Amino acid sequence: MLAYEYTYAYAAVCPLDGMFDSLVLPNVNTECMQIFLDEIARRYPNENIVMVMDGAGWHRSHSLTLAENLRLLLLPPYSPELNPIEHLWDELREKNFHNRVFDSIARSNLIWSMHFNVWRKLRMW
Repeated sequence: MLAYEYTYAYAAVCPLDGMFDSLVLPNVNTECMQIFLDEIARRYPNENIVMVMDGAGWHRSHSLTLAENLRLLLLPPYSPELNPIEHLWDELREKNFHNRVFDSIARSNLIWSMHFNVWRKLRMW
């Protein structure tokens, strides 16, 4: 019997210099989105951050609290091509995760981390 387990990568990339940050969290929901936003704001306390996001419910929740250095730019519906991180997701899915099965969540998280670190070093943007 095959069981499915999911893990979710939250990520942000700067289109100017390719700087990349991510967190792997257990869910896609407002609570995890808040954790990610808080962490990004904490990592860059002296930067003014504009984060581009699509229309996912957990991106648009009115219960999200933003740090002083963070603003959200919500994209119009059906426009993923305008979101810089979507290009990274496409590349990772196509080249590294297409039709792959992992023996555990820990293994898949390790693979994600390795690929994220490669992207961080290459700064492909």
